[in-house]
Amino acid sequence: QSFFFLDIYIFISYSVLSFSELFFIKEPLDVTVIRKEAAILDCQARGEAPIDVRWLKSGVQIAENERVYLLSNGSLFISEVESRRGDKSDEGFYQCLAQNKYGAILSQKAHLTIASISSFSVQPTSIVATEGSVARFSCKIVAHPPPIITWEFNRVTLPLATERITVLPSGVLQIQGVQQADAGNYRCIATNISSRRRSTEATLTVTPGPRPQLPQRPRIIASPQNISVSLHQTAILECMATGNPRPIISWSRADSKPIDVYNTKVLGNGNLIITDIKPQHGGVYLCRATTPGTRNYTMASANVTVLAPPSLVEWPESLTRPRAGTARFVCHAEGNPTPRITWLKNGEKVHSNGRIKMYNSKLVINQIIPEDDAIYQCQAENEQGSVLTMARLIVVMSEDRPSAPRNIRADTVSSSAILLAWERPLYNSDKVIAYSVHYMKAEGLNNEEYQIVIGNDTTRYIIDDLEPAHNYTFYVVAYMPMGASRMSDNVFQHTLEDVPLRAPELSLTSRSPTDIQVSWQPLPDKLSRGRVCSYRLSYRTSSDSAVSQIELPGEKTQHLLENLQPDTIYLLRIVAATSVGWGEQSAWTSHRTPKASGAQVPLAPELHLESLNCTTILVRWQLAPRNSASVRGYKLFYHEESQPESTPVQFHASDNKHTIGGLDPRKKYHVKILAYNVVGDGYQADQTISTPGCVSVRDRLVPPPPPPHNVYAKTNSSTAVFLHWGRPAFTSSHTVNYTVRCNPVGLQNASLVLYLQTSEQSLHVRDLEPNTKYEFAVRLHLDQLSSPWSPVVYQSTFPKAPMRPPSNIKVTLIEEDTALVSWKLPDELNVPVTRYTILYASRNDWIAGEWQVMEREGTITMALLENLKPGQVYFVKVSASNDMGDGPFSHAVELTVQEDLPLGHDLRVSRGSTTFSDSFYHLDQKSMTGISVGVCIALICIIICAFIIICRGKNRYLVSLSIPLLLLLFLQGGTELIINSLGPVQHTAERKRKWFSFSSDVKKETKPTQHGTTVLTYEEELSPNQPTNLQTLLGRPGDTEGSSNSEGSHATGDSGRYSHDETELTNLSSGPSKLRNRHTHTPL
Repeated sequence: QSFFFLDIYIFISYSVLSFSELFFIKEPLDVTVIRKEAAILDCQARGEAPIDVRWLKSGVQIAENERVYLLSNGSLFISEVESRRGDKSDEGFYQCLAQNKYGAILSQKAHLTIASISSFSVQPTSIVATEGSVARFSCKIVAHPPPIITWEFNRVTLPLATERITVLPSGVLQIQGVQQADAGNYRCIATNISSRRRSTEATLTVTPGPRPQLPQRPRIIASPQNISVSLHQTAILECMATGNPRPIISWSRADSKPIDVYNTKVLGNGNLIITDIKPQHGGVYLCRATTPGTRNYTMASANVTVLAPPSLVEWPESLTRPRAGTARFVCHAEGNPTPRITWLKNGEKVHSNGRIKMYNSKLVINQIIPEDDAIYQCQAENEQGSVLTMARLIVVMSEDRPSAPRNIRADTVSSSAILLAWERPLYNSDKVIAYSVHYMKAEGLNNEEYQIVIGNDTTRYIIDDLEPAHNYTFYVVAYMPMGASRMSDNVFQHTLEDVPLRAPELSLTSRSPTDIQVSWQPLPDKLSRGRVCSYRLSYRTSSDSAVSQIELPGEKTQHLLENLQPDTIYLLRIVAATSVGWGEQSAWTSHRTPKASGAQVPLAPELHLESLNCTTILVRWQLAPRNSASVRGYKLFYHEESQPESTPVQFHASDNKHTIGGLDPRKKYHVKILAYNVVGDGYQADQTISTPGCVSVRDRLVPPPPPPHNVYAKTNSSTAVFLHWGRPAFTSSHTVNYTVRCNPVGLQNASLVLYLQTSEQSLHVRDLEPNTKYEFAVRLHLDQLSSPWSPVVYQSTFPKAPMRPPSNIKVTLIEEDTALVSWKLPDELNVPVTRYTILYASRNDWIAGEWQVMEREGTITMALLENLKPGQVYFVKVSASNDMGDGPFSHAVELTVQEDLPLGHDLRVSRGSTTFSDSFYHLDQKSMTGISVGVCIALICIIICAFIIICRGKNRYLVSLSIPLLLLLFLQGGTELIINSLGPVQHTAERKRKWFSFSSDVKKETKPTQHGTTVLTYEEELSPNQPTNLQTLLGRPGDTEGSSNSEGSHATGDSGRYSHDETELTNLSSGPSKLRNRHTHTPL
């Protein structure tokens, strides 16, 4: 509550932008010096004179002597730096303290380091390497400042980098493609300003490699290590791999962010160097070693943590406050590790007491007194450094203020109420306009102080919101229009005990089929309302009304019930008592004892419940230490008291926590978990927990906070989505927590909704389902107040990369040198395919590792393998890919291409029969006889029609032209026809012909033709783009690989789109379809 008299005052509050009373213009910095050399630590302060400057080392004032003394400008001079052990060493942290009449300020910390170099902690060791492989030596040494590492080969210094040799600053020597000339002795040289160290020598022995060299999969022999690097320093990630052929090393980030090309370079054959490192460079880096021209690779990862000194993002402002007022200073800093906040008053650390409190990053001074007028500093500090900021508190004094209230007394009324009484001030009591009653718990530190303002018409007040069985301290302050009195004397009083407000929450597990382990947590002081002296445990079976009771002493927190019936539901409850009496009993909690079976099922997990806020519970569990049975997963049940049990939520064996959200405040929930395996469900663990009450708007007299705004979702991978949101603009800087709600769109089971807690304004939601649309909403919690949910945002996860190869791979030889390979989609649900890769090779090429590669779009499930060599056995395998990665290849399918046979023999057809293979039909001579008979009947009909037309006097020239043309169309090249379930497929080896228009003016042969005779001529056309007149007449344009058919051709069965095993196949051939014709001129 606030003072009503503050409405009368006009307090002056200001912020000093330029702290003119006292400030530093130069502060000491970290310095490294050599022993016995001089060192200067700078310190210059400005402000109103006189200014006194002192120096502290590790918080203790330095005594000046002939070797250590102050210069005239305030700097500290050390003529000869000593490095003796203990306090006599000059090494350590130094601070400068400046003081004038306004107060004192402390400088930032500076570390004085004496240069040194130790012995090698890791010496290079001798190795044996085969010729053509890789060799690696390493050494490690601790030195200040960090040393420069070089290497010697047979006592001759090696260059830092050549085509084959790389020296890393971390002390690693890498040799690629080892040669016989590399054999010899190597040693490491470490140098800094202090000294130089040489390691022991290590020998490299080179042995001849196998001839010829066998192919080897890539293998990383020196993987990157997790490192922590200070801001603006250099990070070195080593990655060295071996294999045949020599693998290619590439780098990427696990979060898919691009690698900074300006500050990053590759040293040697694949080591990543990040210079001038910044916070955005932190993360997980992936090193990938890949065999050239293949998909054989191996990976290693390392996490880079960027350490940063503290930096202030919110700093305190100078304040002017009246006596008995309240001052609040806020200071917030960022850094890695998280900075520690320390408050200083005139250079000395502030300690909490009844008036002065420190909450996280805030300093609150209540009931200000004249001694509080000082300079206050906020010091943020971590292992990387420190930073300070300052603000001044000016206390305004008023004349003729009243004296303090007198004879304060406190009497206990009940377990929650105390009567406070006092007498009016001795002086100026007629000017008093109000009294302020202050009280707080007397035990413990950092207890919150409460105050109540009452009118000047009474000197008695009952404080009735106290906790039972606690000691409190009270004092009273009198106020007049222009100021406040001093505090009255403090008085102490305690409240009475009461019966417990609630029973403990039970936790139930079974260790055998005939027992139940009952445990509970001691009641907190607010609920126990005194010292619990005893418990009463009641239990019965669900089918029996007879209740058994056991009374236990108040210090016990568990009890084992034995000799129970197996596979029976028991009901249990407990009640606690103080010296006043018994409290309220808990509700019945059910637990089923395990079956009496010899099968080994998992024991009950250890269950822990925690209320995160008034609507959310965190469930954590772990396997019992004595459990020896295998575990396939967990089942979690929860329900509100007196409600039916919900369906279980199942988890993998690796899971160990779950957040239950969307609960009701001030309700009791039963939570049960069990582990299961192939044998069955294991023993269960039961526990109850009560959700706390949310502070309502009516209780706080303030509106609920607004929800987070600008919720933004971005997909990171197939199982993760990154969420970011904005925090509403609050006038206070209280700690804010957030709850994120996540569920697939259209989810029907409310128990599967995921609730996540965070105190940041962003969150990586992981373990999502691939290729699934999710909805997200965020709400915030502030001082037990919860905002409404933010507007819902939707985001879909990426599909995952195929995990299985294409199925039903078939390879069919359709020509002497051409085969058709077909496949079906991988047997995976919800995994799109955007590309297929076909590898094929003859047996000899397969042994040499030389595969031929073809790629097809994801909608195509067929491809032609052309130019196959007769007499060879080919291996074919197919893989599926999408934007998220490549799937595995299928098992290789063999195809045997037969040797060339005598002319006229068809590989596909056995004489006198119709053969069937992989959905393709081949026409034999009997089939062709039937076709010929049909053609003859058609010709007879045409001749009869032509004869009728002639008889009717039509143009004979048209008849003479049309009859030979139709005859030619029926007789041209039908013996090579292949038909599948969708229609004829053109022979791939046929050449395209271009038919010229008919004319009576044709080129003359050596034997002249009669005038008016029509002659048909044709030529070979080499252009693949010009369609033949025959194709035009039949409506069948040629197919070309990688192109789509015309819109008109898609509507026919002969569109060039073929089906195999009910899978649509398109764009088979890499060249245009051709027609086969005889090379003769045929006069008609």
